[in-house]
Amino acid sequence: MRRIESGVVRPGWEAEIEAQGLVYNRTHLPGGEVRSYWREGPFYDFTLAEVDRLEGWVAQLFSMCEAAGDHVVERDLFDRMGIPPIARPEIRRTWEAEPPSVYGRFDLRYDGEGPPKLLEFNADTPTGLVESAVTQWNWHLFTGQGADQWNALHDRLIAAWQRNLLRWERRTGVRPRVHLAWTSEETSGEDRMTVAYLMDTVVQAGYEAIELVVEDIVLDDGDGRFYDPQGRHLDVVFKLYPWEWLVEDEFGAAVLADAARPGGTTWVEPAYKMLWSTKALLPVLWQLFGGDPVLSQLLLPAYFADEIPSSWRDYVRKPLWGREGANVAIVRDGVVTAELPGRYGTEGFVVQEFAPLPDFAGVDGPHHPVLGAWVVDGEPAGLGIRESDGLITDNLSWFVPHTVDFTPPEAGRR
Repeated sequence: MRRIESGVVRPGWEAEIEAQGLVYNRTHLPGGEVRSYWREGPFYDFTLAEVDRLEGWVAQLFSMCEAAGDHVVERDLFDRMGIPPIARPEIRRTWEAEPPSVYGRFDLRYDGEGPPKLLEFNADTPTGLVESAVTQWNWHLFTGQGADQWNALHDRLIAAWQRNLLRWERRTGVRPRVHLAWTSEETSGEDRMTVAYLMDTVVQAGYEAIELVVEDIVLDDGDGRFYDPQGRHLDVVFKLYPWEWLVEDEFGAAVLADAARPGGTTWVEPAYKMLWSTKALLPVLWQLFGGDPVLSQLLLPAYFADEIPSSWRDYVRKPLWGREGANVAIVRDGVVTAELPGRYGTEGFVVQEFAPLPDFAGVDGPHHPVLGAWVVDGEPAGLGIRESDGLITDNLSWFVPHTVDFTPPEAGRR
């Protein structure tokens, strides 16, 4: 793994990426400055052998998460995981029934030396999909840099919808329409464009796709079922709205009750994703695999905050349901040295061994990458990279494309 400082800069690239769906490229900084979220020019390069190893490691991580889910459900560890009682029956039901599940994203620390380390699993509502599946692929095709890219996302998503929806259709005897919902509370355009892109993959899979705003979903008081504003029953809904919010909403109890009965709405991702989208997954994984000489290499030691080893002086504290680095704190020698504000933390914290992100320093300062390894239908499917100038990756980070087996042009040739 290496960072190429000065790659091809496409003419009119800003208009190009916006036309491809990256309408949220302009990042507004706290001081009023506006900068690009997409990095044009720099990119990361991997060897094909590296990608093959990363794919194997990501597949192994997914299997470990499956084992962790079994462990929590079988031992009724929901209290420890911070999962509210109202959600537990539906989590159990979906864990056993395996309803449609499409995608997730592992965030990894990786410096090219040895296995990556899991930072967290964005299993329920991961974003970054448009830039990973579309923007960086078109960048690769246009610039011709690198022999390839680890990017099978588009084809895998279409196949995932086909497999999952056909299975749903055979089970119910009904050909489903798929609503894809985003919340109007998110105003940058990122959620809406993620939904728009996924709608395209649903259509290419051969099914009807309908855009829906979460706030416009209608609960019928008569039959207790859910409909869109046009009165169409919600058969299958992809929701870019996390379960931990949904179960606490006014209609959360109705959502859970309807989903559990025949003919109810099927929600994608399913409720069992709460087992993985909470940072409580991290200490559970360490408890299960921390003693394994091979599998432990994919993890950082992690504990619930009230079980932190007395000897620990350097660690990262993370809220169970935090997002985009909010309320994450880095503790060095027992003192908080970096912390981001946010609205999380009342639900509890976990602590994870401090392993600073690698620094691929450039002419403009430090660059700390986090690898976002996508899984689609439970299989490794591609890579997106965010980098920051600090050690906590937040909503002010950059997205940087990548290549496989880039060969620098010979001097004097283009």
